[in-house]
Amino acid sequence: MRCKVPSLVDLCVQTAVDNVRYLGDVGETDTHLLERILPHCSLEQLTHVENSTEGRDLSQVTDRLWKRFYQIEFGDKSINQVVERMKKVKVTFKWKQLYEAKTEEMEETQQRSFERIKELYQNENASMCFTSVSLFFNLYSQTAKPTSSSLHKGSGLGSNFGNTKSPLMKKAKIEFVNSREVKNLAAMKNKSVQRNHR
Repeated sequence: MRCKVPSLVDLCVQTAVDNVRYLGDVGETDTHLLERILPHCSLEQLTHVENSTEGRDLSQVTDRLWKRFYQIEFGDKSINQVVERMKKVKVTFKWKQLYEAKTEEMEETQQRSFERIKELYQNENASMCFTSVSLFFNLYSQTAKPTSSSLHKGSGLGSNFGNTKSPLMKKAKIEFVNSREVKNLAAMKNKSVQRNHR
């Protein structure tokens, strides 16, 4: 059985398909050829072809392709909802427009979610900071006032840690007191006490 020899048109179509990533303005290309070539485009390639083509609306060929991209990206449920809404209001939109609108909606939703997470994170950090400051002043109020002799021995906020019975609390207090902020506040307190004893 002899193989069918491809026609010149078939060869041209196959060449275009093999090099679809290089397609640009297809304004002069016959519709029946575009129907065979453009389905091989990716979303980005199809967008490029439509943006590059001047003086011609390709939606007659590309509308069903955009519907396919919409279905792949957002699912059957979403596409069915869109179809029902258009029937209900008796309005028809191009699927490229619907795809772009849905993408923008998803991006805005994602951005709002990001801002919400960021806000919760900031509030949590603020709460932790407030708790740390409160803990510092509570610890400081429970610490015995340093005497003139103990000032030279470095006593202060950490001098009463030996009296802490809970190992967990002791560790937490030690880590807290060793932080830079607490050391700075303790140094300021010691300087104030020294001035009062002069």
